[in-house]
Formats: sequence, structure tokens, C-alpha cells
Amino acid sequence: MSTALRPVDLARAAGVSTQQIRNYADAGVLPPTPRSPSGHRRFGPRHRRALLAYRALAKGFGPVTAQAIMRAVHAGDVAEALALIDAAHAALHEQRRTLRATAEALDAVPLQTPQASVPPRSHLRIGEVAARLGVRSSALRVWEAAGLLRPAREPGTGHRRFGPADVRDAQMVHMLRQGRHPLPQIRAVLEELRRTGSREALREAVAQRQAALAQRATAMLEGASHLHHYLRDGDPPG
Repeated sequence: MSTALRPVDLARAAGVSTQQIRNYADAGVLPPTPRSPSGHRRFGPRHRRALLAYRALAKGFGPVTAQAIMRAVHAGDVAEALALIDAAHAALHEQRRTLRATAEALDAVPLQTPQASVPPRSHLRIGEVAARLGVRSSALRVWEAAGLLRPAREPGTGHRRFGPADVRDAQMVHMLRQGRHPLPQIRAVLEELRRTGSREALREAVAQRQAALAQRATAMLEGASHLHHYLRDGDPPG
């Protein structure tokens, strides 16, 4: 006969409240829970394993995805649960690619400041910037239409005016396009550079983000290990 567990027993095992245990049961995070004649839920060791698997998954995949994984498992659709895990890993990999592209851009674009490449208080026309990069003016227009470049316009004529920061952005776009990086990824690089305000600040932000992604990847691995043991009805790791 299996060992009966109270909500408080599960709550203590996971470090949550008894109400949270009831919420997990209602959300499908836990397997179907039989009730006693008096209406009380009857939890057992399998519910404890499911709870610990979910809590481990939530640390790496986030609570929303973790809940979806557990609901799929309890619906008998393990393939869907694994697809959710694969999708999360793919998203994490794409974030790594964006960070790698950012680091490559920072290293590949000349280390001079924008002011060193464009004289102070001067602006370049689109043809001049295109000539510096060795591309057609039409390419710059495409990048602008994609939201990668934001040159100012001359009053009256409407001609584009590329300042030092605009030239720097164009250099980064050109380098990343040569590396076949997609436009959305390049947009993320430029937005981060604009947000941090400097190259060194962006480098520090990239390093911090890389460390955070490594930590998340480890948590995802641990969560998948817990799920694997749960699917095999074994004891959770560690």
C-alpha cells in the first residue's frame, strides 16, 4: 500500500504553502489526485516526485513552460512535453547566438570612437557612408527600413544625415550582415548598444548575460534530469 501524504507534507518537501500544493493539483502540475469519501485529496509518493520535478523545471524553464510540460506529461503526451523542452533549448541557443554576434561586432568594428571616424559636428550623406563601407546606398536604405539605422533628416531637403553614432551603427550592421546574421539579431545588438551607452558597458552586459545563460542552462539540465526520473517513476536526483 502506498504511503499517504498530506498537503503539508508536500508543502514542506518543496518549501511552498499548502495552498500552493492545491493550486498545483488544480493546474495539472501534479497527477490526478483521488479523494477520500469525505472529499480530502489523497496524495502519495508520485505526487511528491511530480512536485519536485516541476519545481526543478521551473528554475530553468520558468513556471509557465514548466506547468505546460507537466500538464502534457499527465495528459499522456510525453512527445509534447519533450517538444516544449526542445523549444526552450532552441530559444536559449538563439540568445547565445545574439550575444556571440554582439561580442563579434564589438571586436570587429574599429576600436576608435565614433568621433574619431567622423569629424566633430559634421554629418555624412548616405552616399558617403556607403562609400566608406563599400556597399550600395540602397543597402543602407534597407537597413534603415528594418529599423537598424536611424539617421536624422535635413530640414527642408529631407536628406539623410549620418552622425558619428550612425556611422558606427552602419559599420556594425555591415560586419554582421557579412557574417550572415539575421536582421532581428542585429537589431538586438544595436538596441543593447544604445541602451548601455558605451562599448565597455555593453561588453560588461554581454559577459553578465552570458553567465546568466550558463546558469539557466545548468538549471534546465537539472530540471530535465528530475523529469527523466519522474517519467521512470524513480527517485529524483540529489
